[in-house]
Formats: sequence, C-alpha cells, structure tokens
Amino acid sequence: MSMLEQLQTKISNGTAIVGIYGLGYVGLPLALRFSEVGIRVIGFDIDEKKVNALNAGKSYIERLDSGSIKKALANGFMATCDFAQTQKADALIICVPTPLTSHHEPDLSFVINTVESILPHFHEGQLISLESTTWPGTTEEELAPRLVRRGFIPGENCALVFSPEREDPGNPKFDTKSIPKIIGGMTPQCLSLGKALYSKAIEVMVPVSSPRAAEMTKLLENIHRAVNIGLVNEMKIVADRMGINIHEVIKAAATKPFGFVRYNPGPGLGGHCIPIDPFYLTWKAKEYGINTRFIELAGEINHFMPKWVVQKVTDALNDRCKSIKGSRILILGIAYKKNIDDSRESPAIEIMKLLRDKGAEVEYSDPHIPNFPEKRDYSFELNSIELGPGIIEKFDCVVLTTDHDIFNYSDITKRARLIVDTRGVFPYDKAVQA
Repeated sequence: MSMLEQLQTKISNGTAIVGIYGLGYVGLPLALRFSEVGIRVIGFDIDEKKVNALNAGKSYIERLDSGSIKKALANGFMATCDFAQTQKADALIICVPTPLTSHHEPDLSFVINTVESILPHFHEGQLISLESTTWPGTTEEELAPRLVRRGFIPGENCALVFSPEREDPGNPKFDTKSIPKIIGGMTPQCLSLGKALYSKAIEVMVPVSSPRAAEMTKLLENIHRAVNIGLVNEMKIVADRMGINIHEVIKAAATKPFGFVRYNPGPGLGGHCIPIDPFYLTWKAKEYGINTRFIELAGEINHFMPKWVVQKVTDALNDRCKSIKGSRILILGIAYKKNIDDSRESPAIEIMKLLRDKGAEVEYSDPHIPNFPEKRDYSFELNSIELGPGIIEKFDCVVLTTDHDIFNYSDITKRARLIVDTRGVFPYDKAVQA
C-alpha cells in the first residue's frame, strides 16, 4: 500500500490527525469543527498568548465560547508553537493572513514562512491544504516547487490542494459545517484526498479542476462584493447631493423579485478579505498585460469613503458653528461589521485617525471590543466607553460607523447633540447621513 493509500485509509476510518496553522477567525473555528466530529487536531500558532489561552480552555474570539474550547481539549485538541509537532499530523491546513504591502502588492510572507517552518518536519504521505486567500497560481507556483525541491511530489508521495476559507462572522444562517467547500487539487488523487478530508467536517464539497480555479473562485466572490459595494457607495454620494435618501431607494429597489441584489452603503470596506483581495488579482493580472480598471475603480471609491464621512462630520459641525478641532467626537462601533469583535481593516479606525489628525478629541464605544486592539498602522490608547447616563451628552458629535444590535438607537437619538449616520439606522430627519 502506497503512502497516499495509507493516508486515504486514515482519513476514511477517522484516525487521521489534522494540523491547523493559524488559530484566528478562520483556523480556530475549523479546528473546533474537526474536533467536534471526533478528529484529533493539533493547532499551530506563533502567538504564545493564544496557544496558552487555548490550552487553558479559554477563547479569545467572542463568538466561540470557552466551553467549545474545553470540549475540543477533551477530544484530544492541543495548541502549540512547536512546528516539530508537524510530523505527527497527516493533513496540514494553512489558515494564515495574506495582507498587502505598503505599496498595495500581495504579501505572502505569512504563507511562505509557515511553509518553510513546516518543511523540516514534513514527510511522505502528508497532505497540505492552503486556505489563505491569494492570487491564482500561488499553490502551483509557490508551494509546489518548495515541496518538489525536497523530494515531495504532489500526487505521488504527498498531496497538495487549495481550499479557500469562506467564514462569515456574525451570520447566524451559516457556519463552518454548512458553508459549501471549494477545493482544487494538484492532481486527481490530491483532489480525492482533500475532498475525503474536508467531507468529514463540512457538508457540501464543490470540487473544481485545479488550485488556480479554486484561487480565482475565492477572488471572484470577494471582488463581486467589493465592486457592488463600490457602486452603492458611489450612488450614496450622488443621492446625498440630490437630497435623496439612498436607504429608502435601496429598500424600494430590493422589492424587485429578480435582477437586483441588495448591497448597503457604509463608511468603507473592512475585514481581512474584501478590502484586500481585489489587489491580489489586479497585481497578478498585470503579469498577463491586463489592467483591471473596473476593479480598481471600485477600490478607489471604497477607499475614499472614510474621507467622505470625515467631510460630512466637518460640515455638520460647521453648520452648528463649531470647528472640528477641539470637538469631542464619539465613534459608535469599530468592528468592521455588526455584531462581531473583529476590527481588521475597519474603516471606523481610519475615520478615527483622520478626525484626530484634524484636531478632534476622539473616543469610541464598542461593547464587542472593550480595548482598542494593537494595529500596525494605528495607535489609540483607548478603551470602549459605556453609554451610561450623561455620557452621550458630553460629545459634540456621535458618528455611527458599525450598526451593532446592542446599541440603543432610540436612546441615542434622544440624547445626542449631533448624529452622523454612515449605516442608515437613525431616522432620516434625526441624523446627518454620511
């Protein structure tokens, strides 16, 4: 029996051990799901604080309670910073960030560093799956050659697949188990092994012809959202100039039972995917002599939105004979979307920076993020303010950037001196729409 046939047997009988690299918003839910179905999981992360918290049965992600961590530990889960433990795993799933450089070019350093840390402990008969969103060709052009140089040939003595993450934090309708899984393998046998592995934990498999097709699928999904959000944000600016409530228009348009998909405007794009992924394709497309003008235009519009919001705040204060410099401004919500604790790429934080640069005294309230998180490009030594009696009244302006359900909008409407609303939550005549 070949090494890959042995791997197939282990996967089939449930004895395969899964290693998951990167225990963040993607990797940790996946680890818990595999553990839930009785598969032993080793979780790898370079953050010792995360590893220690997990091994102590504590969760650091709001939507994952500590009880689920303790249950996983009872089922054999362990977290570690020691990449030598790689040799114990049969399937290795990489869920690390793929950010942009300061020049808006793909930064694969987290992926490459993870692979280089794995390879000294890699052996025949193991499977590697990359889940990190990236440009089409990454699996074949970056991962496969590194394996081959060490004598590991995908489809012969190891397996290599790309299966993009599809997490949607805060969406109660879907979870790791129920979101269909795209998967592309380097060879038919690689694909077969990848499908067998993921089908243990995920209900629906969607195989495609190659890793490149899977990589492009993920980019299309997110670029589709980025372009449509860019469109509706531009429509918001046009409607504002015309004195039209864009949210009323969108609500009316959404009654059409065909040909219209509802997207809502906001203060800009957030999260680790939609603000970043389009640039992965535009960068790669240049290699083929293609300028992705449509995608880049949407990116320009979405990138402009925080500046638009700050200008609306400036104008609204000016209308009340107040300068933005010295004004006290409260930001409501710094998560990138409602009802979650993830602030990655949140436009709210860019708005805070722009307001501070103009001399405003900026504070924030977000019950989901009690302490301002460490950021590479931003520094705010702040904690979330509780909206108790007399708090709202102290601020010259309240800016709603994230429409968490936990906020008492009726109470805020009564107490705030000035509201700038980027989400269309407050009554149209009670707030400045931005």
